Amino acid sequence: VQTCALPICMGIAAIGTGIGQGHGVQGACDGIARNPEASGKILTALILGLAMIESLAIYALVIQLILLYANPFIKYVVG
Repeated sequence: VQTCALPICMGIAAIGTGIGQGHGVQGACDGIARNPEASGKILTALILGLAMIESLAIYALVIQLILLYANPFIKYVVG
């Protein structure tokens, strides 16, 4: 894996999680607008969902750092 491709991959992961979070917030806003009494339950589910979506970007970052600094496949690339 070339090191110049890793920032591009992180950017793609960030874009994907941003789109996912946007859809989640949109759904929560729609739900609260339709049923304001359920706002507490909707906000709880929203925060939990956003945390899980954000964890995907963190996983992508961890994998990229592993590939950058502790690449287990480097012996096959270098020779």
